[in-house]
Amino acid sequence: MNKNIFGVNTICTHEGELKDEKYHGAISPLYMATSYAFENVEEKRYPRYFNTPNQVALSRKIAALEHAEKGLIFGSGMAAISTALLAFLQKGDHIVLQKTLYGGTFNLVTEEFKKFGIEYTFTDGWSPEDFEICIRDNTRVIYFETPSNPLLTITDIKAVAQIARKHGLVSMIDNTFASPINQTPLDFGIDIVIHSATKYLGGHSDILAGAVVGSEAHVERIAQLAKNFGGSLSDYTVWLLERSIKTLGLRVKAQNRNAKKLARFLHKHPDVSKVYYPGLKSHPEYALAKEQMKGSGGMLSFELHEGLDALQFTRELQLIKPSMSLAGVDSTISSPMLTSHALLSAEERARQGISDGLLRLSVGIEDKKDLIRDIEEALAKIKELVG
Repeated sequence: MNKNIFGVNTICTHEGELKDEKYHGAISPLYMATSYAFENVEEKRYPRYFNTPNQVALSRKIAALEHAEKGLIFGSGMAAISTALLAFLQKGDHIVLQKTLYGGTFNLVTEEFKKFGIEYTFTDGWSPEDFEICIRDNTRVIYFETPSNPLLTITDIKAVAQIARKHGLVSMIDNTFASPINQTPLDFGIDIVIHSATKYLGGHSDILAGAVVGSEAHVERIAQLAKNFGGSLSDYTVWLLERSIKTLGLRVKAQNRNAKKLARFLHKHPDVSKVYYPGLKSHPEYALAKEQMKGSGGMLSFELHEGLDALQFTRELQLIKPSMSLAGVDSTISSPMLTSHALLSAEERARQGISDGLLRLSVGIEDKKDLIRDIEEALAKIKELVG
């Protein structure tokens, strides 16, 4: 059967499965060994080499979802990001990064790259021109994310990929917020796609993992460094992640629908001053998002009107959980000031447009009417507190 014609839910369910040849079980068997034979074998296997049976199979599934030649699974999203970046950067090199990034990535660059002698420039915005103007003779990599965390800005993937090719640079994108269900950046010319698999790929707030996909040559280069850094993932977690991805398409599509409904509700609500969601026509990059995304995603951010306490609002919610991470089947809400971007200075957060009252909402799969009622009741309670 031609796998190239499979739909996304079929890929989620069947690609990268291991066959139970002995007992013919319906799911992938789990190989827990941390030691394998070294004689009379095709390949010497070891978990830190990223080549156990479960690691290889799961990498194949994620690569198929992203339309990539090869993939690699890591112990966390930051392990994936740091290894991918350092595989293509060395002392004296320069990297261009998007202004709005996940706080962990920002901290990695600003706190660690100087130790390695790696130079960096953050763009002033997220237009293609903002990237190109930052390129130097020693630039080697362009790195960005879209939609961005936490303001849901949209960057033109194809345009950035073309700029990278024009200047002979490696392009990398963090595709965590979109997931491969909503966006496949390799189709637009990007070289390397990175995921915090803790988020949508895992989807149940119980797995910590990362992933990198791209061409075989690019991923092999990253894999060589990964063996030395040791950021591999245990096979039990690999097995759990493979199980979780089986429902990825169903989960994300449900989250897309709910998020769009909640974004529209919040946009019209008199107590809400701003809503950041690429599926709203009021979003400045709405048209671009429609071009490069299959769905608008399950993430949105918003700000309450002045005088309403954002943190007190989160405490009054009953269904939506105040929680640091995102993309689980349960709806969660967080303050970027206190979580994802807490290590940034107040000045840097302001430069990126992240207000102290900004709330990031990760929409789950609950009934949308229940989520709306939860928000309405929490808003009513905090309005009572201010009289």
